[in-house]
Amino acid sequence: MRNYRNYDVWEKAHNLVLFVYREILICFPATEQRALMSQMKRAAYSIPLNFVEGCGRNTDKDFAHFLDNSFGSLQELEYTGLLAHDLEYIGNEKHQRLGLIINEVKAKLINLIKAIRKQ
Repeated sequence: MRNYRNYDVWEKAHNLVLFVYREILICFPATEQRALMSQMKRAAYSIPLNFVEGCGRNTDKDFAHFLDNSFGSLQELEYTGLLAHDLEYIGNEKHQRLGLIINEVKAKLINLIKAIRKQ
């Protein structure tokens, strides 16, 4: 079993969730609490949660599967961020910062997935 705290990509994903909660979700109108806001929350925390769950699996194949799920949640978060921006819930600066963090996590996650699949 792996210790998820030993992975830089997990820490970056955790910080991404904190950014979403502290900087993005607070900008949403109350009418979005059960809709887009809820979906964005789930997408954000699914990224590190899937990573953690994968670390608890016994095989590299299972670990890679959960990393793929994390990547899918990253894609979902990226789109919900775009939608929030286009609906004018978040401004350009926050949207760009969100995109930079997402891209950083994506790059690290892709590299880890490739490394695990090579083994």
